[in-house]
Amino acid sequence: MAVIPFNLPDLGEGLTEAEIVEWHVSPGDRVVSGQPLVSVETDKAVVEIPSPWSGTVKALNAETGEQIAVGAPLVDLETDQRVDQGQIVGDLEGSKPEVPKTAQSLSVDRSSKPTTGPVRAAPAARALAREKGIDLETVTGSGPDGTITRADVVSLAGTETRAGWEPFSAARKAMARNMAEAGAQVVPATVQDWADVSSWISPEADVLVRLVRAMAKAAEAEPALNAWFDPKAITRRIHETVNLGVAVDTDTGLYVPVLQDVGSQEANQIRTELDRLIAVARAQRLGRQDQLGATVSLSDFGPLGGAFAALVIRPPQVAILGAGRVSEKVVWGENGPEPRQYLPLSLTFDHRAVTGGEAARFLNAVLHDLEHPG
Repeated sequence: MAVIPFNLPDLGEGLTEAEIVEWHVSPGDRVVSGQPLVSVETDKAVVEIPSPWSGTVKALNAETGEQIAVGAPLVDLETDQRVDQGQIVGDLEGSKPEVPKTAQSLSVDRSSKPTTGPVRAAPAARALAREKGIDLETVTGSGPDGTITRADVVSLAGTETRAGWEPFSAARKAMARNMAEAGAQVVPATVQDWADVSSWISPEADVLVRLVRAMAKAAEAEPALNAWFDPKAITRRIHETVNLGVAVDTDTGLYVPVLQDVGSQEANQIRTELDRLIAVARAQRLGRQDQLGATVSLSDFGPLGGAFAALVIRPPQVAILGAGRVSEKVVWGENGPEPRQYLPLSLTFDHRAVTGGEAARFLNAVLHDLEHPG
């Protein structure tokens, strides 16, 4: 039997790190090849990583919530299987001298420790050492039994972490990258208006479902905004179906799951799928398929506050609609002043691909559907 370290495998698409969401095993557990070991989140998608071999879990080398790099130690497995290192996804060539093999199994005398071999270190210390490019073999541990603490790594690095600063979660990192990409590429313009929703608004009204339906109707009336734009080829692709990205605010960051083909669904079907997507987003369980293929987006920020907004479009999409908080306004009616309920709308579009006229027609179609009582 041999204890073999299994490193975080390459998850594709140029991703370099992932955040541990949930361990499905504990030290001492017996696992079989293909059994899920851990769920990790990367670029907002949660992925299960299976065991490459059958054996016994000896050590977990990262904690829930910790971000680790591709190729870093994930779990140590004791196995009697013949392991072909060349076939293990994520076992990076030349990485072994730089990474520790186990987090728990040995107590090391730091005054006479060997130059190679296992190193006992806290997960936070390992994460910081990776960030700073520090070989843990060069760090003297001050913790119990010579365990390397985060303070030991900070001391060796010669820098102090800034009080009050915290690293971004995987979701917030993805948001930062996506917003930077959008800001660098898109030429945004915004049109705004008020929808008179007095005929149907009530505490029980499902405003979000009405907005989804209105987006589908507007895309049918003005398809130019239900499109993708390729700036290199200066071409666009207008979609026949509306796959609507819906912004969801969570404690860990912004997610945009996608409602597929909303124009073909009834209100109850839309609500059921919305409930599912919002629940899995807030539980950090969104799969990649739940986030692919958006042709246009919607942000219903009204329940949180605010009226109008200049929103951010994520390429290759060309438009996003924002809905603010419903407000009461007094207008002049047939019998004099009367209170009415208005929903503020902001339509941001990529002016490289969409004309002002197309945007106005799309917004008018949204207004027309929202102001209908049914």
